[in-house]
Amino acid sequence: MSRSAPYPFAKMHGLGNDFVVIDRRGGAPAMTPRLARALADRHRGLGFDQLVEVEDDADAHARLTFWNADGSLSGACGNATRCIAAEALSETGADEVAFRTDRGLLLARTTPDGVAVNMGAPLLDWREIPLARDVDVDALPIDGAPLATGMGNPHCTFFVDDAEGVDLAAFGPAHEHHPLFPERTNVQVAHLVGPDHIRMRVWERGAGLTLASGTSSCATVVAAHRRGLAGRRVRVTLDGGDLLIDWREDGVWMAGPTAHVASGTLSPAFVEAAS
Repeated sequence: MSRSAPYPFAKMHGLGNDFVVIDRRGGAPAMTPRLARALADRHRGLGFDQLVEVEDDADAHARLTFWNADGSLSGACGNATRCIAAEALSETGADEVAFRTDRGLLLARTTPDGVAVNMGAPLLDWREIPLARDVDVDALPIDGAPLATGMGNPHCTFFVDDAEGVDLAAFGPAHEHHPLFPERTNVQVAHLVGPDHIRMRVWERGAGLTLASGTSSCATVVAAHRRGLAGRRVRVTLDGGDLLIDWREDGVWMAGPTAHVASGTLSPAFVEAAS
């Protein structure tokens, strides 16, 4: 990695779920786990829940690769995809854009509810989520009988009496590393506020407590519908605000606000020290 190589970045967030976006289409060097961890440090770096590399793709607007704050890779990140889509839609003037991710080709467009992205169909087979063995994904053999859902990332959703009363800082990591989840899992605690309105809090694998999570919101709505608690179009209230989730025949759509906070360039000295 060259000391003089340019490393432009943007800081964005969706409901306080914050991201650093590295656009490599101009030739920036590839991300590494060590550099991702250094950038994630909220005191000595930039701070983020996830980092996104943007690269060229022959059949899509761009290829997106997601990193967690601990330097591990993430299969999907709905809010980050929406943030980058908002920029692309504004720049191109197009009605919709598509991004290549490990989750597949994700379509995004502007709607009255904000920028929306189709996160694809939920994965409900234990092998695809993935789980360590064949169990009932609608009632896992874990205290509280949570549901398991794959949305590009594995999710474990608990329906509780009061999501705000759960000590998620302790509850989250205890279940993130549960043996049933060989790739770890995002952990959600949720309760029903009213008809088609859910309050949810989330612990993300590789990131910890976050103000919002797009794939977790999608997984929670899918889980709530499977359990007969809600319909397929649901407002999810997170610590950082509201997302609208709509589970349609073509996939699970999520919509909400986005924000571009700042743009800049990493100093060569920082990149060199963290490489």
